[in-house]
Amino acid sequence: MRQSQLFTKIERNAPKDEATVNAQLLARAGFVSKLMAGVYSYLPLGLRVLNRIEQIVREEMDAVGGQEISMPIIHPKANWMTTGGWDKIDVLFKLKSRTEKEYALGQSEEEVVTPLVMKYVNTYKDLPKAVYQINWKFRDELRSKSGLLRGVEFLMKDMYSFHATQEDFERYFAEVKKAYFKIFARLGLTAKATEASGGAFTQKISYEFMVLTDAGEDDILYCDACEFCVNVEIAKEKEGETCTRCGKGTLSQARASEVGNVFDLGQKFVKDFEVTFTDREGKKQHPVMGCYGIGISRLMGVIVEKFHDDRGIVWPDAVAPFAVHLLGISGADADAAYQSLQNAGIKVLYDDRDLSAGGKFAEADLVGIPWRMVVSPKLGEGTVELKRRDGAEAKVMGLPEAIETIKK
Repeated sequence: MRQSQLFTKIERNAPKDEATVNAQLLARAGFVSKLMAGVYSYLPLGLRVLNRIEQIVREEMDAVGGQEISMPIIHPKANWMTTGGWDKIDVLFKLKSRTEKEYALGQSEEEVVTPLVMKYVNTYKDLPKAVYQINWKFRDELRSKSGLLRGVEFLMKDMYSFHATQEDFERYFAEVKKAYFKIFARLGLTAKATEASGGAFTQKISYEFMVLTDAGEDDILYCDACEFCVNVEIAKEKEGETCTRCGKGTLSQARASEVGNVFDLGQKFVKDFEVTFTDREGKKQHPVMGCYGIGISRLMGVIVEKFHDDRGIVWPDAVAPFAVHLLGISGADADAAYQSLQNAGIKVLYDDRDLSAGGKFAEADLVGIPWRMVVSPKLGEGTVELKRRDGAEAKVMGLPEAIETIKK
């Protein structure tokens, strides 16, 4: 893509009403535009990042047998009355039509997916089932002031599984938990699974996946020698104590942001909707249900909080909107390099604007694409300068060598 044709422009100053790093940098660099508190437009660069995060999540959910679907965002009141959520969930957006019918905007999908699955499950032979979607959710948040970390409207992957036995659910639960760690590792993040309450409708243990960041909204205790981690709100342990799990490590407290969760929903929702199947003995049973969420847009914000410096964003390769930011400076024509990069299958943002070298360098650092390639008359024909956004040293080399370096 030629930057001269890009829909957005770089903003010199951070928005005055944004306090978090992710909101300031994403707005300045042209990834998002704020409509109101907790609601953003995702611009061409930002949408490319969201799509890349989505694809990583999609691949790992497919790998554990999840089947992707798309469910409605607007739900009938009756479904939420069936589960008790209409009166119990305070963040639920409620709507009334011109015909006085009432609806809810989806903040989760148990009320939709449970009766949906009921249509396709008759016997134990139809189980297990796991379906997921990547779709927008809506929550009536009172404190939407952390950029993408706490939104009124946000993109989420939510998967739901149904099992004939508790044992089969626990097997799958462990499998998805491993897949979550793999997802976060592919995104360049180190996540910790904290034990937490199961939420409004279940007292069973659940896990929240936390990434350490000063912009987070949770305080956690974690062991420096094993995987033990717990949310401070429900913890019996205290900072500085020896880990009760391994008996070796010391517990440290840190600020963290939740990026995913997995819940054992038991039989609460399947009983509400009278979902049953016939077991091997011919008896009617309720399946066991699990729920697995990942905040896609929240992850975008967390990645920026984790990967930035005083010059701007430093995108990990796995989610960057482009692999290379190509800069033609001092009047250089970089069209040939642009074409060569594209021919090699490399995604490139080509800064072909009439702008000073200093201005182009500063904006490239702000946008944070992993590789910066410079074409200049001073370098000579067929020669470029190549630098990693997260590196200090720029190297001069031939264009073919630079392309091979990027591809590796």
